Amino acid sequence: MEAGSLMPPGFRDEGAPVLMGESGDMPRDIPALVYFRTSGSSGEPKWIGLSREALRVSADAVNRHLGVEASSIWALALPVEHVGGFGVVLRAMEGGCGLARFERKWNAPEFAVWLADAQATHLSLVPTQVHDLVAAGLQAPASLHAVVVGGGCLSLADGKAARALGWPVLASYGMTEAGSQIATQGLELLDSPYSPEPLGLLPCWEARNSDSGRIEIRGEALFRGWLRQEKSGWRFEEREGDWFVTSDSGSAVGREIRIAGRADALVKILGELVNPAVVQAEVVASSAGGIGERELAVVAVDDARAGKRLVLVHERSVPVAMIELALLSYHATCPGFRRISAAVAVDEIPRSPLGKPLASELSRIAEEAMN
Repeated sequence: MEAGSLMPPGFRDEGAPVLMGESGDMPRDIPALVYFRTSGSSGEPKWIGLSREALRVSADAVNRHLGVEASSIWALALPVEHVGGFGVVLRAMEGGCGLARFERKWNAPEFAVWLADAQATHLSLVPTQVHDLVAAGLQAPASLHAVVVGGGCLSLADGKAARALGWPVLASYGMTEAGSQIATQGLELLDSPYSPEPLGLLPCWEARNSDSGRIEIRGEALFRGWLRQEKSGWRFEEREGDWFVTSDSGSAVGREIRIAGRADALVKILGELVNPAVVQAEVVASSAGGIGERELAVVAVDDARAGKRLVLVHERSVPVAMIELALLSYHATCPGFRRISAAVAVDEIPRSPLGKPLASELSRIAEEAMN
């Protein structure tokens, strides 16, 4: 299909603002940017405004990094109203290459058949989709050159399993504020066993470490500002300075970065900093394959004495005996402040449309169970 057919109304008009995924009257007196709605896993909803040129710079950088040519075909399996999906459309347009869109509801077996028929060479997926392909044991089509995995960290287990099935997965790091990807593994790493790090910066970006341990970025694809809807109307807040402090902790050395996780996800328990996501991964590992990483989540709730305490939320389909064995194994080696204080069963882990666990909803569930 023609990439231009998926361009939102007004995109070609450099003087018009575009709110992706919205129809009707546009807010008045706001900069003529392309806005993507985001709230992450928590926080107030807002719109991130990027210039058309910033989006084009990002698309061109990704294309060059992944060796996209006129004969290439980008496959689209993400929502266009999100920056990750829109980025795929723009890469096809900027690269003058083909675009194939999976227009059905996500289904891993159906997608694999469709992808082979489309003869796609390049693809962007989120970890949830890769997990589904691996869980179904689906082989990648021979036409596929690269699968960029964004929207979260692809686990080592899923990455290795995907490579074994022929999926050329490459870990990436990006955000809406950057128009998509900031750092993505290179094609040369496909000849090595999968590892989620390190990540190489795309040519349009610079990165450094802030004094607080967060990653800071600077580049031509950086957003211009935030748009918020308030009771009095729409308010645009211009970004200040060339460098943007991200919410992610990690390290930047030369042209490589390593992401430790969201800095605002760290909690203090008995005076010690703890990352619930790391604890979650350790509990899954302690199950020796008995529990899938999508079947549970670890969140922190308030505690009068310790400051915070950890609660495990798991899907009801996981046998209680399996949860107990995993916790027994995990608690045998973890320090006291990292212990899980309780386990809560739910029908399904709440997730965003892109498969990210909803931290605020998980915390609410855990807190209600503890009261």
